[in-house]
Amino acid sequence: MKLKTKQTVLIGLSFASILAFWQFYDQVIPVILENHFGLSTFGTSAVMSIDNILAVFLLPLFGTISDKTNTRLGRRTPYILFGTFASVALMVVLAVLTEHKSFAGFFACLMLLLISMSVYRSPAVAYMPDVTPRQLRSKGNAIINLVGYIGGIFATIAMTVMVKSTLQDDGTVVYESFIPIFMVIAAFMIVCVLIMVFTLNENKIVREAGLELEKPEASVKSGEKLDKSVFKSLIFILLSVFLWFTAYNGVTTSFSRYFENRYGIGAGGSSMYLTVATITAIASFVPLGILSSKIGRKKTILLCVAVMTACYFAIIFLPSTGALMYAVFAIIGVAWAGINVNSFPMAVEMCKSSDVGKYTGYYYAFSMAAQIFTPIFSGFLIDKMNLGYGILFPYACVFSALSFVTMCFVKHGDSKPEEKKSLLEHFDVEE
Repeated sequence: MKLKTKQTVLIGLSFASILAFWQFYDQVIPVILENHFGLSTFGTSAVMSIDNILAVFLLPLFGTISDKTNTRLGRRTPYILFGTFASVALMVVLAVLTEHKSFAGFFACLMLLLISMSVYRSPAVAYMPDVTPRQLRSKGNAIINLVGYIGGIFATIAMTVMVKSTLQDDGTVVYESFIPIFMVIAAFMIVCVLIMVFTLNENKIVREAGLELEKPEASVKSGEKLDKSVFKSLIFILLSVFLWFTAYNGVTTSFSRYFENRYGIGAGGSSMYLTVATITAIASFVPLGILSSKIGRKKTILLCVAVMTACYFAIIFLPSTGALMYAVFAIIGVAWAGINVNSFPMAVEMCKSSDVGKYTGYYYAFSMAAQIFTPIFSGFLIDKMNLGYGILFPYACVFSALSFVTMCFVKHGDSKPEEKKSLLEHFDVEE
């Protein structure tokens, strides 16, 4: 049994459109809120947290709704198309409202935009497991992540080239029109999704995959509850997701301020370490997907969590930045890739094919919940408890180690490597 790589890449284009948007959103919207509308740092942070709050509720909802959808376009494609086109239309309106500095209109449009993006995130991610055999989903997820990161890289390059500013004599920064970057990201999103829709017939490839005949590990029929042991594993994998995202996002949220306070390095210099982690993660997606097919998803995740915990611990004692710090963050990137490539397939392994969207929503709801919790709790420890930024990596160590413990209780959702009949079969990746 072989992974249909070209088909998986095409499915990944919708994920590329999503990551391009969020890369743009995370970088440009805060600038607009502070520079154009004069919001405080607290006000900007509050607005920027709304997307995570909405995601906790909306991603499981639209994942479940798409599971029950049956149209000539398929289960997931209608939501991908509607969500993309609605989001693009709202981005055009948002660009105009930015130019006119209408905050009430801008905020209302932004809320609608966040909802429209939530419409298709779970269906887009659920598409891959819909058409990929269970034992190949880690490889498939690796390719999906790789294609998705290409979207993020495109957005980063576009913003570097197109978001222009001028430093005034009084020290203020004046930005040129944001309309071009809005339009470029919107065009990229449409192109990605249209290529996917016009090259793939969802209903056809679902029928060809024949995965409705596969029995889930849960072995449940429609309307029945999960077996207790499987349900326990589901809870523990979701808790693990929450914990390792709490650790990782705790670091990324306060990363630049940690380096500034401890090493005297500004945001521009410290960002290079996260860039190295991102590069090594991208380079590792596919090899780690292959590794998990050899040794299993759970072992891969436990290994990667242990490595990340050790890296967090090591940083506590590094007296200075430099080559060793770059090496540690390169390893963190590889380990983080291994966790993400395998954890999502483990979660959807426990459900029947008709519930993939719902379980996709659960997975992302827990990761988003962590991203709501960790800036607040880590900020409380740093500021209110007066522990300072030195607590950042011990904080990450604790939550990462806890995720290792909870992961040990996951007994279902692992992949079972297929026995190869010959050495040459190990190199097969596509039909």
